Amino acid sequence: MSTNMLLHLLLFQLLFFCLIAAVCCFQIPKQSYLSPSPSYSRLSLKVNDSDDDSLSSMRRRQFAASAIAAICMSPQQSKAAQMSQMEKDKANILKGYKRLNYLLDNWEKETTVCKTGNDNPYLGCDRTPLKVMEYLGYKSTEDPLFRADKTIQRLESLVPAEKEGKFQDALDVWVEKAEEGNGMAFISSWGEANPGGGKDRVALFIERSRKDVIECRDSLGVIIEVLGI
Repeated sequence: MSTNMLLHLLLFQLLFFCLIAAVCCFQIPKQSYLSPSPSYSRLSLKVNDSDDDSLSSMRRRQFAASAIAAICMSPQQSKAAQMSQMEKDKANILKGYKRLNYLLDNWEKETTVCKTGNDNPYLGCDRTPLKVMEYLGYKSTEDPLFRADKTIQRLESLVPAEKEGKFQDALDVWVEKAEEGNGMAFISSWGEANPGGGKDRVALFIERSRKDVIECRDSLGVIIEVLGI
């Protein structure tokens, strides 16, 4: 077989595969008695394809812009952003510490809810653990102590070498006692509803959570002292 014949054969095979690929990629809209007219289908297909292309193009531009912004950010800007986050983290830890002090100083008031109404003589005041969970950062993402363990870990680079052990011990205490205090508060919320429960059981678990809150407050105090906030 000559060289020219081989070239013609390869060209024919290439054209054949291109034709098969084109047929597979082209979708002819099916019609039924309930389907729209062919002209309407072609128009809808064109509009949808245009929307998809526009969306894909917009996403590509957004991705490119984000990538360029990340690449073009100077070391000074990157450092400034990091320092800004650290200042925010330090402010949240300090604010959370002060809030825990307030909770402990006003424990009875903050963990008691009084119902009002003169038409029901059985309405009165009940102890509630919800404020404990709130002050520990378990009720809202806006709370300064929300995911405080992550906040504290981000500040670890500011810890002097000679105080790393003290800082880590305080972080461990926070993680343990915050979880325990939140758990005790949650259990107390069901203390009256559970079999054999009552208001005394609610008060018991609230007081247990108070001990955990004290240790949480003290651990934050150590962290604040180590960081020099």
